[in-house]
Amino acid sequence: MRKISSEQIQQAVYQAITEVSYHCDPKVTEALQQALEGESNELAQDVLSSILENHRISPESMIPLCQDTGSTVVLAEIGAGVQILGQSLPEAINAAVRQAQHDCPLRASTVSEPLFERKNTGDNTPAIIHVEYVAGERIRLLIAQKGGGAENMSFMKMLSPAIGTDGIIDFVCEGILAAGSRPCPPLILGVGIGSNFEGAPLLAKKALFEPLGRAHPDAKYHQMERQITERINTLGCGVQGFRGNCTVLATHILHTPCHIASLPVAVNLQCHAHRHCEVII
Repeated sequence: MRKISSEQIQQAVYQAITEVSYHCDPKVTEALQQALEGESNELAQDVLSSILENHRISPESMIPLCQDTGSTVVLAEIGAGVQILGQSLPEAINAAVRQAQHDCPLRASTVSEPLFERKNTGDNTPAIIHVEYVAGERIRLLIAQKGGGAENMSFMKMLSPAIGTDGIIDFVCEGILAAGSRPCPPLILGVGIGSNFEGAPLLAKKALFEPLGRAHPDAKYHQMERQITERINTLGCGVQGFRGNCTVLATHILHTPCHIASLPVAVNLQCHAHRHCEVII
């Protein structure tokens, strides 16, 4: 049994939050540069140039990539051979969130009750945590600072299995077109297919952690990813809704088994800030 202290977890999560709040994924920066080089719309070119300049300035000036510094989302894989000493996993993660919000500082963006009082917790806690137990003697944490704009435009539906590939592609593309400029394109799309009503959205969230632009190992799903991205980019919304050639940088699909009567499909949107990382302890 490998023993891991809660202090190790807290420090690792703290470092991850502070890193992704200022440093964009280099693959995203590269994709935005490629989008700029292939853009024909002058206004879209100007916006893409501004986004890339923001990527340069943020780590130099220690100013967060976006004024919406996001909610902390953690997908945790805990090895069966791991014993956490000290605080519980949620306590360690929330301690890191409080510390990062204070030290960076990051905008306080969490309310303790969602409907009536909506009083701000003042420290971005509690984090949104999902735990999965796996084999091994390590902890793997997928950590994201998820902004409200793209998250608000995410969507899911329990489709009929008879709808087929074309129906899923239509559903995704129509949803992104309806979202317009509100999720702050250019976007990364996480698509979850399968599981059930609560499982598909989590799968879509997890898909956002796939390496940007990776080829799906299943050729049929890879073709779907390409079709979704290419079709959306011909619809004309473009960067920040100013039209142009690039609304979506990449589409990532994850799939899992489901009931014979069901075809759950969820789409989780991510803006171009794409603040995420993987931590292994």
